[in-house]
Order: sequence, then structure tokens, then C-alpha cells
Amino acid sequence: MNITQQISSLLIAGLASTSLALASTETAANAQNDVLYKTIEIEGVDIFYREAGSPNAPTLLLLHGFPTSSHMFRELIEDLKDDYHLVAPDYPGFGNSEQPSMDEFDYTFDNLAKVVEQFTEALELDSYSLYLMDYGAPVGFRLAVAHPERVESLIIQNGNAYDEGLLDFWDPIKTYWADRTAANAEPLTGFITPAGVEWQYTHGVRNPEAISPDNWNNDLRHLTREGNPSIQLQLFYDYGTNPGHYPAWQAYFREHQPRTLIVWGKNDYIFPAEGAFPYQRDLNNVDFNLLDTGHFALEEDGTIIAAHIARFLSQETASPKIASNSRLHRGGRANNR
Repeated sequence: MNITQQISSLLIAGLASTSLALASTETAANAQNDVLYKTIEIEGVDIFYREAGSPNAPTLLLLHGFPTSSHMFRELIEDLKDDYHLVAPDYPGFGNSEQPSMDEFDYTFDNLAKVVEQFTEALELDSYSLYLMDYGAPVGFRLAVAHPERVESLIIQNGNAYDEGLLDFWDPIKTYWADRTAANAEPLTGFITPAGVEWQYTHGVRNPEAISPDNWNNDLRHLTREGNPSIQLQLFYDYGTNPGHYPAWQAYFREHQPRTLIVWGKNDYIFPAEGAFPYQRDLNNVDFNLLDTGHFALEEDGTIIAAHIARFLSQETASPKIASNSRLHRGGRANNR
């Protein structure tokens, strides 16, 4: 082999080595941004959760509502995973988490919050922004009051902390709180039927045909498990403990003043916009946005909410990238409605 051939061989080998190194780096980066589907045992219960993004990035703890699960965050996670660390657990009895019997597990909001608290500690989540929706609000606010030092900011989407937010929808539930009888429970069973679950996704939206039936079909998978309807009625009843916590949560707002983003589906009959405005009474730094959609606002305005979150969080991080991934750059409209 002459000198020219030797040099050529060395150059080719060097280029191949560099290409392999770059490919390895790219593969590692892509793996870091994969959505992972994990299970961890908390207090003897297998808790399923979705996780994506670098653990070194700012963490968002995503707390789902009724009657859904972490499935509600599937597209939001895709939108934000390049720039943030996202963790979304399913509560016991919801989604892919284990469903212990009511004899084995205390289905109360106090206990759900305890499970989520221990979940965050098992994952060593020392600081996070809280995304709170529906049931996620009473779970997350309990967490915030117990550990205000861990909460970097609040993202509130149709999650209540004020009496003004419990309007007509809540009348039959309030009757059940006052008198827990089978007769008073009967009207509430409609919320866990196929028609009742579909209604929660489609009421108040601009275009019902844009809402995938995969949502309610996915929810019905756990709602129809043996014993689950009784669990849901138990949680309907225990929700009556939450208004008694409102003064403590509001005191937390006033004392700790967490930066707060509100992205609220204003056509929601369950948690109407009347429940969104009072946050501005107690919080000094509120980024307030009402969206022209319903209860599950992520289904119709997910790209808008992702853009609001990226913009909001970028204001408190050193060198943010605004949703570089995502559907935001594939035709999603990122304006307020």
C-alpha cells in the first residue's frame, strides 16, 4: 500500500469513527426523549406512570382528573419532552395502576395525595411545577401545602379551589355529600356510563368530531373493572372533604405566591370559568387564559396549552427552547382564544 492509499485509509477510518460517535450520541439523545411507561410500587400498590425528557431539565408533575388517567397528557408530553422532564402517574384504581379493593385501600383524596407524595419521593423529585386538572387539583394542592418548598409553579386547567367553582353540576353531588344513600347515589352513576364519559369530553367543545373516542373508550377500560364503580362513588362522596380545605389552599396562595399559569376551558359545565377568576384574588403573579373549549381542554387546544406552558416556564429558566419538538411547529395554533 503506497502513502496515498495509507492516508486515504486513515481518513476513511476516522470518518467512520466520527460517524459512529455521532450516531451513538444521537441515539442516546433520542432514547432520553422517548416516552417511557413504568410501574413502581408505592405502599404495596403498583403505580403506573409515564415519563419523558431529561431528569436534568425542569420537572412537570402532571396530575390527571376524573374519569381519566395519565392518558390525558399523552400529546402534551410529546410536545414538551425535548425541553422538560415530564412525569404523569395514574392514581390507584385509574388507568394502568393497580386497583386494590376498598377493604385494602382507603379511596380518599387525603390518601391519593399521600400516594402521590410518596411517589415523588421514590422518584427523588425534589422540585417541580404542578399541572393540576379536576381531581388533580385537590391532590396537588394537598401536596403543595405540605411541601411548598418543592413547588416551582402551578399550571391550573379546570381545577377548583373556590366555592364559586361549584355550581349547578354539583347539586346532586352535594345532595350525596349531605345524605349518602343509594337513592342519592343513583343520579351519579350516569357519570361513569359510556354516554356520561363521552359527554365529559365533548360538552362545550367547538367541534365534537375532533375529539377522539379513544379517550372515553380508554377510560371505560378501568371504570368497568369489577369494583371500580364503587370506588368512583366513594371518591364522589369524599370530594365533599375538599371545600373544607379551600381556606388552607387559599392561604398557601397568599403566603407563598407561586407563579401560576391558568389555561381553562371556559365552556366547562363541571368546573365553569367562575372557578378560574378567584385565583387572581389571592395570587399576585397569574398568567390567565380562558380557552374556547370544554372540560378536557387538552383534547381540542392541546397545542395552545403546550405553547402557553413553554412560554410561561421559559420565563423562569435560564435558556429555554420553546417547544422545539412538536405539533406546535406542525400547524398548531399557539394563540389565546
